[in-house]
Amino acid sequence: MTLRIDLTGTPPERIRFAVSPLAELTAMLHVLASPEHHPPYAGWAAGVRAGLRPELADRLHEAEFLWRSSRADFLVPARPRATLAAELDDLDRIDDDRYVRAALITTCGSNRLTFAGGSPLHDPDARTDALDRAQARGPRQEAFAARLLADPRAVRARVRDTLEQCAEAFFDAEWPALAARLGQDVRAKAELARRQGLPAALAEVSAAVALTPDGGSLVLDKLQDNSTAAGAAGVTFLPSVFGHPHLVAVHAPGWQPVVQYPAPGGEHAATVPLDAVRLRLDALAHPVRLRLVRSLARGPHTTSELARAWDLTAPEVSRHLTVLRRAGLLTAHRRGRYVHHGLDLTVTAALGADLLAAVLR
Repeated sequence: MTLRIDLTGTPPERIRFAVSPLAELTAMLHVLASPEHHPPYAGWAAGVRAGLRPELADRLHEAEFLWRSSRADFLVPARPRATLAAELDDLDRIDDDRYVRAALITTCGSNRLTFAGGSPLHDPDARTDALDRAQARGPRQEAFAARLLADPRAVRARVRDTLEQCAEAFFDAEWPALAARLGQDVRAKAELARRQGLPAALAEVSAAVALTPDGGSLVLDKLQDNSTAAGAAGVTFLPSVFGHPHLVAVHAPGWQPVVQYPAPGGEHAATVPLDAVRLRLDALAHPVRLRLVRSLARGPHTTSELARAWDLTAPEVSRHLTVLRRAGLLTAHRRGRYVHHGLDLTVTAALGADLLAAVLR
């Protein structure tokens, strides 16, 4: 499972390290939406949530699909600016079709999403497909997708206003210290690349990022098998304090590749019987089940969604889910006619920090 970024025709100076206020803000929003992914920041998240005005908390809840399980591509800028306002201005310049497609991919819960017929804004079949997929995710996703398709400009303006309110509520107070820390990391990576070469800098970025021996491609350990090309535009690497342990990659067609990587830097659970541990490890040892687990780590999915994402039949997926469920690794919740399966992150984390980091990557 790798993402390969072709560097053919990419000037060395276009492989850059930079700091993005918008990318870090949305990493913080991800922590607020999924604190279970980030135990070190659970206290921070609880404090921020407790201080939010009810209206802002509701707004974050209604739009959390843009950053909860994955990050909408437009929230991880390839050309970072010095200020959040400048980056939001750049975001306003993206055309509606690109914005809507990127927003629907995260709302519908699949990084492999394509819509039947073309653009959901202009093609009736694509619109129906998008709404059906959003409905399968839940009523809030369906409502958000419907609003987005009916009036994208209004939704875009509301999302920007929500981000600006977040800046006022908590981000602006945190950003000076975060910017200093991230800037220090960017300077260190750039200096390392200058003195020892790009492979040395990438080794410090993440063990999940590597340059091929011929220097022609970047290879990232990610959930999907996919590829893209950097071309003359290059690749942007963005460090993140709040993003740990995730490695976020923008690679969709039409988007310049961006990689957001973790910047460097309790109570004992009850003893689990050895047989239970062995059962869980055996369940995770199968390559197909490991792929399903990495999907489920990002959020609940139905059996049909998993089957579609991995080109499997629904019965195949059901058999693998049964093994994972018997091992105590899954949760299940019924929403109408849909059953949503999720990964029990607490149980998975108990198996080891490296395993949790790998499935969340």
